[in-house]
Amino acid sequence: MPPRSPYVVALTAAQRSVLEAITRRSSAQCRRVLRARIALAAAEGESNTDIARALGINADTARKWRKRFCSKGIDGLTDLPRSGRPRGFTAEQIAEVKALACEIPARTGLPLTRWSCPELAREVAARGVTDQFSASTVRRILSTDAIKPWQHRSWIFPRDPYFALKAVRALDLYSRVWHDDPLGDDDYVLSADEKPGVQARRRVRRSLRPAARRPMRVESEYQRGGTLAYFAAYDVHRAHVLGRCEPTTGIEPFARLTAQVMTTEPYASARRVFWIVDNGASHRNWAAAKRLNDAYPNAHMVHLPVHASGLNQVEVYFSIVQRKALCPDDFADLDAVTNRLLAFQDHYNATARPFDWTFTRDDLNDLLHRLGHHDLSAPLPLAA
Repeated sequence: MPPRSPYVVALTAAQRSVLEAITRRSSAQCRRVLRARIALAAAEGESNTDIARALGINADTARKWRKRFCSKGIDGLTDLPRSGRPRGFTAEQIAEVKALACEIPARTGLPLTRWSCPELAREVAARGVTDQFSASTVRRILSTDAIKPWQHRSWIFPRDPYFALKAVRALDLYSRVWHDDPLGDDDYVLSADEKPGVQARRRVRRSLRPAARRPMRVESEYQRGGTLAYFAAYDVHRAHVLGRCEPTTGIEPFARLTAQVMTTEPYASARRVFWIVDNGASHRNWAAAKRLNDAYPNAHMVHLPVHASGLNQVEVYFSIVQRKALCPDDFADLDAVTNRLLAFQDHYNATARPFDWTFTRDDLNDLLHRLGHHDLSAPLPLAA
C-alpha cells in the first residue's frame, strides 16, 4: 500500500466549484487544468502514486502540487515569479534602436523610404551599437513601445490661413447654430458634393454566390462600360438625400443638382438653406456662392477650408454608397449603375438616421494644436 501523504486536501464548496470550472477548459493539456485535477483527486483521498498513474505524470509532480495547494489554496496552482533570462542588452543599446527606428531612413543617407526589422538590425550593427541584434530581437524591442516604422499613414498640413474660421462655421451648422444664433425650424443644412469616376465594370464571368466556408467570388477580369458622376445633397439633420447622376462633373451638372433640391419642398419655401461644400471645381470660391444665391435667394453656400473634405458629412454617405451599392461591382452598362445608385438612395432615405456627429470646436482646437507641433513656423489660429 503506497504511503499516505502528510498533506491532506480538504475542499470548501467554493474551492471545489473553482477547480471543477478550471478542469472544464477546452485545452486538456493546460498546466492549470492538470494541477486542478491533481487537487481534486487529492481531495478524494487518492495517493500521489495513484494520481500520477491516472493522469500519466510523475509522482513528484503530484506531490508538488498537492503540497502547494495545501499551503496556498487555489493561488498555489499558479507558477511562481521567475527571474527569467538575464538581460542581454543594455538600456542604452535598446534606446538607440528605438531612436533609430523613429528616424526617416533617407535622412540617415540610406536609399530607403521605410525601415524593416532586418534593415534596422544591419544598421545597428553598422553603427557599432552591437552586432548581436537579430531582426526578431529588433521586432520584439519595438513591439514593447508600439513603434512600427515599416508602416505609414498619409496626412496633410492645413494651408488655409482661415482654416479654423471656415471649419467652425460648418461645425456650428451641424449643431444648428449660425453666427451664435440657433437655427429655426424652417432652416436647413445640406452637405453636398459629387462622387466622380463611378465605373460601369462588367465582369467577364458571373459572380458566384456565397456557400459554406466560401465567400462570394467575383471575377477579377472585367470590361469597361464608361464612367459617370453621382451628385448628392445630404440633409444632415433629416438624413435625407437628393441626388442625380451626370455624365461628368462641372458647374452645370452641379447647378442641376441645386435646381433639383431648391425646387423641392421643404427647401423651396424654407427661410434659409445652407449648402456646405468643399473647394471642388464644380462649386469653388465666391463665384459659386453668388450663382447659387442669385438663383435662390434663400440658399447660402458655406465653403469648407481647403483639404478639409473630411468635415463634409456627405463624404460619409458616399462611403456607405461605395461599400453597400458599388462594391463589388458588376454592371452591364451606365444605365445599370444609375438605377443602382438611385434605388439605393431611395432605400437609404427610408431607413437612415442622422449621423452621430461628435467632432466639435474643442476637437478642432485640439487637432490644430497637434498639427502646429509639426510645423512651428506656421502656427494655426484656433477656433474662437
